[in-house]
Parts: sequence; structure tokens; C-alpha cells
Amino acid sequence: MTEPESGAEAEPTIAITGAAGYIGSRVVADLREIHPDWEIRGFDNFYVGALRSVAGVEISHLDVRNRGRLEDALGGADVVMHLAAVSGVDDCASNPDLAYEVNVQGTENVAWWCRKEGAGLIFPFSVGVIGDPFEYPVTVSHPRNPLNWYTRTKHINERAIETFADGAFPAHLLMKGNLYGHHTVGGTEISKGTVINFFLDRALSGEPLTVYEPGTQSRNYIHVKDVAGAYVESAERLLETLAAGETGARKYEIASDEDPSVMAVAELVSEIVAAEHSSASKGGNRDEPEVKLVENPRAAETLVDNFEIDTSGAREELGWEATRSIEGTIRDLVRETTGER
Repeated sequence: MTEPESGAEAEPTIAITGAAGYIGSRVVADLREIHPDWEIRGFDNFYVGALRSVAGVEISHLDVRNRGRLEDALGGADVVMHLAAVSGVDDCASNPDLAYEVNVQGTENVAWWCRKEGAGLIFPFSVGVIGDPFEYPVTVSHPRNPLNWYTRTKHINERAIETFADGAFPAHLLMKGNLYGHHTVGGTEISKGTVINFFLDRALSGEPLTVYEPGTQSRNYIHVKDVAGAYVESAERLLETLAAGETGARKYEIASDEDPSVMAVAELVSEIVAAEHSSASKGGNRDEPEVKLVENPRAAETLVDNFEIDTSGAREELGWEATRSIEGTIRDLVRETTGER
């Protein structure tokens, strides 16, 4: 951890792995804006993310599988935000060895360093570790039943960090809902092929919106900017926890109060695109993009029709809550494409 300078309290050092990615780049930008005096270090292996600089913070190459290089890079950090991962069900299924090495071994390398140095750790894990919920609202205490290799790696990480943190360092484990939304960093639009983003891109291109059967499956959706805000709040609280000498892992639900079915989301996107484009053209109604059911290629997928998540813990302890809505986000993005904003 960073030692205070003589006669003055040093500003904290925050290290972020996966800093060039979908969430990480937003977190770096928000931290720089909200806490300009903090030392921010960004790292990525550029497996997916391509940014080399975010908000004036250089993103350095780092492979979390390389423990020696990792420990050198993290040296002096007060808090590590560990976002580096092979993310997504399909990518982990196609590259199971890589997912194991990065998600499991890489995360344990980070947690082991935090244990040795007493630095705080922030780590996200997917709500998918729960599998099919059997009681609502869902909380972090719900039993785990991951249905695919991606969520299994996250479940392994969750348990490992609890063990590493016990009596050694404070950790925040953030259970995230399903991400959506775009954001811009230095004029570059950052997005990801999440469900809502996929539907929106297809609708704007005039292509059919394909929904995996049965279509009634529910997801809890959370905007990437809201998630980034949770990381900032978590870092602030974790620094207080470090100062108080507290250790151990605490878990928080980072989600929204919106859990529509996949079919409902597709239909909403279709309706908004048609309405906004018709309004912008000042003439005639534009046909709504087609929404159609297709065979579901994922045998192990949550098919519940409700996914309510209790976020009171994050609200009460971190001072965080989601502020963006699915409908508002879709409408704003469509208006940007029609020049109505």
C-alpha cells in the first residue's frame, strides 16, 4: 500500500485490470473525473479492449497469468479493481483452458497479492452464478448453481476471494445484472454485444430481431454507466474500510429494478425504432423491425420468467443505485441516429 508522505496524507493509488474493456474504460474515465488527485493505473492484455489511453491514463500491457509481472505492476496500490477476464458464455465455452487460466488462476494471482500486501480488492461476478432462482427477490445469499463454464469460473473466484480475504484484506464482490448500453471515451464509442445492444444494432440496420426460444426468459438489466458508478462508490467505501483495519469479503447486488423478458425487450426496441424514425422523417409510419423466435442454441441457460434482485445493500452501504432505464436509453440512442438530440 502507498505510504503517506511526511506531514501529509498521500492520495490513494487505484489499479485497474481490464482497463481497456467495456466496463474498465468507463471506470477509469469516471475515477479520473471524480477523483482527479488519485493515482490511477490501468492495465489490460488487449485481448478484446484496444484503448491505449483513457482520460489521460496510460493503459499498460499486463497478463494476469504472469504472477511476477502482475505483482510488479500492482506494487504500492491501495485498491485493485480486478475486471480482467475472458467474459461471456460463448467465449469461455470456445476457449475453456484460456478461461481457466485467466479467470481462475489470474484472479487468484491478484487475490494472493492483495493478501500479502493488505490491499483492498473489488471483483465483479455474474448473477449467472445463481442459475435458475427459486426465491425472490434474488440476493447475494441465494444458493449457487452455475449453468456454464463462464459462471463456474466466476463462482470459483467468488469462493477463492472469500478465503484469501479472511483476516488479511477487505474485498467487495459485486454481483452484476446483465449489462447494456454504450459509452464514449475520448471520442471513441465503446460497446459490447449484449442482448439489448444486439437488438438495437439490428433494428437500426433494418434487420430482424432474433429472440432465442422461448422468449419469456427474464433477465435483470443494468446500464454500463451505472455499473461503473458502483465501482467508484465501492472504491471510496473500501478506502474507509482499509483505514479502519477491517478485513473480509462483503457482497453487493449491482442491478436495477428492470427484469423484462427477452421478447419484451426486443418488442420495445422495435417499437421505439419505428416510432422515432417515423417522427424524424416527418412523414408516414415506418414499419416496426421484425421480431422472431429462433431455436435456442444454448442448452444450459436460465429460462425463468422473473429475475427481481434486491439492491438495498448497495444502496444502504455504498450509497449507490441504478439511475438509467432501458426505455430511456434506447430512445436516446435512437434519437442520436436520427439527429433529434
